[in-house]
Amino acid sequence: MRHPLNDTELHPIRVLVVDDEPAILDAYRELLCPATNAESEARKDSLEDLRARLFPRAGAPRAAPPAPPTRTRFRVEAASSAEAAVEAVRQAIASGAPFAVVFLDMRMPPGRDGAWAAAEIRAMDENVSICLCSAYSDVDTEELSARIPPEDKFFFLAKPFHPQEVRQMALALGHKWRAEQRIAQLAYYDSLTGLPNRAQFRDRMRACLENAQRHGKTMALLYIDLDNFKRINDTLGHTAGDELLRVVADRLRATVRKSDDFIHVNASRQRGNDCARLGGDEFMALLPEVMSPGEAGLIADRLIKALSQSVLLGETECTVTPSIGVAMYPQDGQDAESLLRHADLAMYAAKRAAPGTFVFYDEKMNAGAVAQLEMESRLRNAIANNELSLHYQPQFDLHTGRISSVEALLRWHSPELGLVPPLSFIPLAEATGLILSIGEWVLRAACHQAQRWLADGLPLGRIAVNVSPVQFAQKEFVELVAAVLADTGLPASSLELEITESLVMKDEAWAYQVTRRLKTLGVALAIDDFGTGYSSFGRLKDYPVDRLKIDKSFVTRPGGDSAEDSAIVAAMISMAKTMGLSVVAEGVEDFSQLLFLQEQHCELGQGFLLSSPLTSGEAEQFLRRMHDADGATDAERRSRLGS
Repeated sequence: MRHPLNDTELHPIRVLVVDDEPAILDAYRELLCPATNAESEARKDSLEDLRARLFPRAGAPRAAPPAPPTRTRFRVEAASSAEAAVEAVRQAIASGAPFAVVFLDMRMPPGRDGAWAAAEIRAMDENVSICLCSAYSDVDTEELSARIPPEDKFFFLAKPFHPQEVRQMALALGHKWRAEQRIAQLAYYDSLTGLPNRAQFRDRMRACLENAQRHGKTMALLYIDLDNFKRINDTLGHTAGDELLRVVADRLRATVRKSDDFIHVNASRQRGNDCARLGGDEFMALLPEVMSPGEAGLIADRLIKALSQSVLLGETECTVTPSIGVAMYPQDGQDAESLLRHADLAMYAAKRAAPGTFVFYDEKMNAGAVAQLEMESRLRNAIANNELSLHYQPQFDLHTGRISSVEALLRWHSPELGLVPPLSFIPLAEATGLILSIGEWVLRAACHQAQRWLADGLPLGRIAVNVSPVQFAQKEFVELVAAVLADTGLPASSLELEITESLVMKDEAWAYQVTRRLKTLGVALAIDDFGTGYSSFGRLKDYPVDRLKIDKSFVTRPGGDSAEDSAIVAAMISMAKTMGLSVVAEGVEDFSQLLFLQEQHCELGQGFLLSSPLTSGEAEQFLRRMHDADGATDAERRSRLGS
């Protein structure tokens, strides 16, 4: 559905004529919407007499017939009373096709007069031009102009008047109305979807809040964000993304309009203005007259179901889920800014809980958001202030005791917050996009350090770097890796990238494409935290990965009091060997675990028993000691594991 103000040039100018004489209404129609030649001849005699009575001025020659119609077309509707005129304007607004011009007769006995109708119409539509027509001289035009502002949209015509006066006035005011609507369209409506934009929606919210405050009503605001929309643009292109946004807008309009069925709103309201696109993939829906949070939740659920339906974009069928935050008036905010902020917080809570869900605002979210903003502000300055650093934890060959690789681990020491755990700031960095700059810094710093150690002849093996899902989703990620390798001089074979199992399975087509391209660079690939996600060996065999890292949650008790964990680890090691993959056991913390892993012929191990994460200086000393012991036998090196 397109917005009714779009493509206004393709539609006729809508004019309402109000007079209690049917013949005069016919004259207006004939003047603004000339009939065909045959129809005109049949009506010529009666209309000529009517024009002579209505239009010529005293003493003036007989008026010439109207000029041939121009390309501008009019659509004329008629009303025979002031009350009927007000109702016609109300219905036109509700249908989304308001009038541009209203010609109102001043006196239409026995009902209300034109001045009353003009005031009522102006209260409903501030944009329509109103022309009050009267043959009486006792009309106080200045008083009427003051009652029915603005002055540039209220006019007075004294009868009798020349027919061209009416047509030229209708043309001028109609074209002015069109120009104003185009300006309003650009200023207040989203050009892609036709929905109101942020500025228009805020005005609508403020009006609804005033009404809710005045009448003690409950109102709901829904903040809607599409999950993983960026992937559509990245994989299918922006044309497909734009088409998806139009589909979402149409479904949003339709669902909000259907909500009238059970929340009993005033049918004359423009429900299209109760939806908006804020920008990107963010939308809003306003529910001005809900009775309870339960009704708002029901509509949010309907929206999720409607927006989650698959969409055919070109030849690709896609499904995008919405995350929705709900804020209620009056309990969640007394003004538009508070409700918008709280609905936004609730939307992010829904995104964190599970994509494709809705969450109501809770005041605890606000305190958490303030703390998150403070941390975000500090995190933005962390790189420039040299607050980030890398620690390095070796991985060992459990059979030879040699170092197979060193994993780079990010650390943040804030002057105000102290040492901030990665689990506290990495999710924030991913949510805010800061992970892109932080991730690039980590990759460059790790590769630069690894190249220095290799140049010194230290037994590094490979440097392992964790990759965030946000980084992995970037179209330029492979090019970034190639550029970092070129800039630092590190051989591609000395770099291992660790990606999580859930990341691979989330978008298998994208993961397959990126991992293939990374392998062409020559880097090694490891699946991190294996066992915590899909754990699908059948699917992983299609990807060019080199090794699996068994999550430490499975390694903490093998050989101890958990026979189930032991069986799982043994099965993982066996399956990986069958597929030609090496296995790294994370979280090796005691000798029983180490012995069990060696018995199961697990190739590699990592954990505090073998080595804790080390600063760059400590790691260099450790590598030098390993280099000096290079002449030791495998049995001697194995005996030192955990010592």
